[in-house]
Amino acid sequence: MIEVYIDGASAGNPGPSGAGIFIKGHGSADRYSLPLGIMSNHEAEFHAFIKALEICLENGYSVVSFRTDSELVNRAVEKEFAKNKNFAPLLEKALDLTKKFDLFFMKWIPSLENKMADELARLAIRKNKQEEN
Repeated sequence: MIEVYIDGASAGNPGPSGAGIFIKGHGSADRYSLPLGIMSNHEAEFHAFIKALEICLENGYSVVSFRTDSELVNRAVEKEFAKNKNFAPLLEKALDLTKKFDLFFMKWIPSLENKMADELARLAIRKNKQEEN
């Protein structure tokens, strides 16, 4: 099974944002640090989730277990509902992607257990700022 750790971060709310994705399994580990542009922290969390799903599908992974420290994203996925209407289209896109896996799991974890994805998200924020210059 592939383990996928995700995190979204913003420097400001809204502000320059990034997605951190750490994927391990099959004896390897992949790290992604993706600038997302200007958005809120919660939007960045959803975008990190979507990007990670897309990467897993591109790599042909069929059984994935996601971990996030975002209670908002985890709860939205569990209930298949986003209270905030701005997040509904992002959740809908993510849920459509999850249906393409043979098995998809998501688990909330404390921030301390998500340090690699957090570091990658913060690096992506810096990449955002570099692209502005």
